[in-house]
Amino acid sequence: MKSAIQLISERISQAIQKATGQNVPAIITGATDPKFGDYQCNNALALAKQLKANTTLRSSDSLRSMSPRQLAEKIIAELKIDDICQKPEIAGAGFINLRLNPEFVAENLREIVSDKDRLGIEKIKKSQTVVVDFSGPNIAKQMHVGHLRSTIIGDCICRTLELAGDKVIRQSHRGDWGKQFGVLIAYLQITHKEKLQKPGSVSINDLDQYYKDAQAWCDRDPGFAESARREVVKLHNNDKDTLRVWEEFVRASRKHYQPIYDTLGINLNESNERGESFYRDKLADVVTDLKKQGLAVESEGAVCVFPEGFKTKDDEPMPVIIQKSDGAYLYATTDLAAIRYRINELKADRIIYVTDARQKLHFEMLFKVAEMAGWVKNTELIHITFGSVLGEDGKPLKTRSGENVKLKELLDEAVKRAKSVVQEKNPDLADSEKEKIANAVGIGAVKYADYSNNRTSDYIFSFDKMLAMDGNTAPYMQYAYARIKSIGRKGQEKGIDTEKELKGIKEIYLENNTELELAKQLIRYGEAFNSAIADFKPNFLTAYLYELAQKFSSFYNACPVLDAEPKIRPSRLLLCDLTAKIIRHGLENLLGIKTIERM
Repeated sequence: MKSAIQLISERISQAIQKATGQNVPAIITGATDPKFGDYQCNNALALAKQLKANTTLRSSDSLRSMSPRQLAEKIIAELKIDDICQKPEIAGAGFINLRLNPEFVAENLREIVSDKDRLGIEKIKKSQTVVVDFSGPNIAKQMHVGHLRSTIIGDCICRTLELAGDKVIRQSHRGDWGKQFGVLIAYLQITHKEKLQKPGSVSINDLDQYYKDAQAWCDRDPGFAESARREVVKLHNNDKDTLRVWEEFVRASRKHYQPIYDTLGINLNESNERGESFYRDKLADVVTDLKKQGLAVESEGAVCVFPEGFKTKDDEPMPVIIQKSDGAYLYATTDLAAIRYRINELKADRIIYVTDARQKLHFEMLFKVAEMAGWVKNTELIHITFGSVLGEDGKPLKTRSGENVKLKELLDEAVKRAKSVVQEKNPDLADSEKEKIANAVGIGAVKYADYSNNRTSDYIFSFDKMLAMDGNTAPYMQYAYARIKSIGRKGQEKGIDTEKELKGIKEIYLENNTELELAKQLIRYGEAFNSAIADFKPNFLTAYLYELAQKFSSFYNACPVLDAEPKIRPSRLLLCDLTAKIIRHGLENLLGIKTIERM
């Protein structure tokens, strides 16, 4: 179903066309203050200025001489919107304020009730194939807090695109190939050869420490560095014994990060991993193709592409190096091979990369090379960036020793703290129930705190704030949901069959202002979804859900539900039911955060 803002935009655009002869899109926003209405149209101000400045427009002198306010009056005179809004009002210099009709709101509520799976979110007319590249852990290293944002923001993007109707292909571009594995294999052959003979004997903790020790050895000992280089050559030549060891590293790493994905509710597994190793037999073709087209040239022994428009600080052309002088390939070569594969094999209409903002230049240059090579054609390449996770000191979140915080440890701590809160609030709950609630609240708190911030900004990680029961937090939203669900149980205690009353509802009453305001918020779910997906910003969803919970609280405090007179009780039960359904849908389906029936 179309949202109120879409319908209003269509009517305003038609009125502008009739009033001025200009075919311009309507500029509609939510009202900044409820006392001015629900929506605001700003077209008159911009259009009046445009008409005055452009004498070539086919408009009369009288139209060009109109003030924005006069132009707004002329637009309203042509506006047919009585079935959606009350009489429009003009404010200030020429703002058109619009207030929804209660009858329109009630009718939209009925449509949402019948739209059980989508709850008013419109499905796109033309589905696309979208590849989303996110998370990308490194083999032989533990996931740390730096992987959190890519993993959960990428997952949210996938969820929203799927609900919109696109075919989404998740891809985890894991770091699993290159020099570091030669270093690690050489180290184990010298120091822990017995472990190489026993599958499953190496853990991720071992590998983490081994690599640090191996790299330090490599830096100080040219002989060991040469041994490591030989192992890299064997790996690249698909030596059977070397590959066997590498595969053991992959298994140990997956054993570490798959439970993290499961804990976070992320749909990533072995089937949608496409690491650097997947493209290793496609790298030579990338270089050959770029050379044939005259785009790749030798520069100081390396093979480089110089994309248009990129300069160094010295105003020299900036290179994308795709092959080193020793014949080795680089990250850029693998990324270019991935673009070709996703376009040619996966038939992607869009490819979305979710990484931190520091990789902005890399992807800008990468996309330009792919465009110059003619690989992109009709495929859209999109880089979604995000800021850093900071400690409460305002610096990148680190341990006391200065290392990156391990993601598993961070999530375990969140659950542990949530369990303490549950124990304090509900000591009589069964242990299994406490465990279930603590997991939902702890993991939900970490995810929601990230989502509620603008993804392009840095944010401060604070357990105390994210686990708070008030404010825009997951615990507050989960409690709001549980509170609504308790109404049905209380109804049963009073002998009221709430399910039966909901099924037999005939009339929707929105006479109390808090009822009407809650209903208006309920029908705006589709608008919040459209805003979130337009720029891939989950904070539009969290802001909407938080406001919905607040409006429900105002309604619940002002309007008796179970004790309401029988005539209006079903209508109020419907408002409760839809609020719960939308909160659950937003949290679970779009944000991947569990809800709780009792809290």
